[in-house]
Amino acid sequence: MPDNALSLQLDGTPEPPAAFLQVLYRLTGRSTVEMRRSILAGEPFYTVPLFGPEHITVVPRLEKTIDYLTEQRVPFRLVEWIDGERDEISLDTLREILEVTNGPLA
Repeated sequence: MPDNALSLQLDGTPEPPAAFLQVLYRLTGRSTVEMRRSILAGEPFYTVPLFGPEHITVVPRLEKTIDYLTEQRVPFRLVEWIDGERDEISLDTLREILEVTNGPLA
């Protein structure tokens, strides 16, 4: 886990349907098996570094995944990891973080 990252975690530990996991795979690129394990364990299923070379490619995936979960009305939590410390954040806070690191969002 990077020291500075953002994570997505589903509320609860539902058994995710295969079709749902396949959409998440297309959005995140993360293995459906790994995501299923994380979801069932109540852990974040997708974590992206806040800074570094991957930031520019993973943040759009994060945003698309959030849009999908919101459209499907799947309850989720956003978690910010700064220097290894974990804090749950709101969608508005996420937007502020991304605006600072990427510039204004559309």
